[in-house]
Amino acid sequence: MTPETPDDAKADIAQADIAEAERHRAKMAKRKAVQDAEVAEKTIEKGLLIVHTGTGKGKSTAAFGLALRMIGRGHRVGVVQFIKGAWHSAERDALDKFGEQLVWHTMGEGFTWETQDRARDVAAAERAWSKACELMADPSIAMLVLDELNIALRYDYLNLDTVIAVLAARRPGLHVIVTGRNAKPDLIAAADLVTEMTLVKHHFSAGVKAQPGIEF
Repeated sequence: MTPETPDDAKADIAQADIAEAERHRAKMAKRKAVQDAEVAEKTIEKGLLIVHTGTGKGKSTAAFGLALRMIGRGHRVGVVQFIKGAWHSAERDALDKFGEQLVWHTMGEGFTWETQDRARDVAAAERAWSKACELMADPSIAMLVLDELNIALRYDYLNLDTVIAVLAARRPGLHVIVTGRNAKPDLIAAADLVTEMTLVKHHFSAGVKAQPGIEF
């Protein structure tokens, strides 16, 4: 048998590369056809009820990312913070630069272990919910972030059935994002999109304090 020359070996490699490229192209073409068909089947347009929950970090951060995307589309966004009144939010400083495209109301007075006053917490949650209802009725608002509403519902500061009924009856095109740990099962059932942030590892457990630009 005549041994292959270096040129023959190069030619074989080139042919193998061409064959592999063609297999990849055919595989991706089939995948694209399936994907395109699946996308074409989706014809409903509606405002979404989105829930970000779970023990992991990033629930509010993800919501503000969606708010930024909506603002980038030229729409107006509302934010109502139910709990985090004691914290200054750098996200607010950044989003405030968009002027009238953002309406932000911080209505909380801090977490319940900070206030240690249930009646005061309930009153703050009710004021925040009233503001949320006001913004839901505003036709100029395309997206509403209800930050830490899940915490208010967890501690029964607001009536869950009432909240779900109002959210279900909102304007058809309004997107609402609810954040916070321990989302109630009924709210999860009512939502269109639910994402659970899972805690895998957190620097706080290793004694690292809250970092500017990361936690706030």
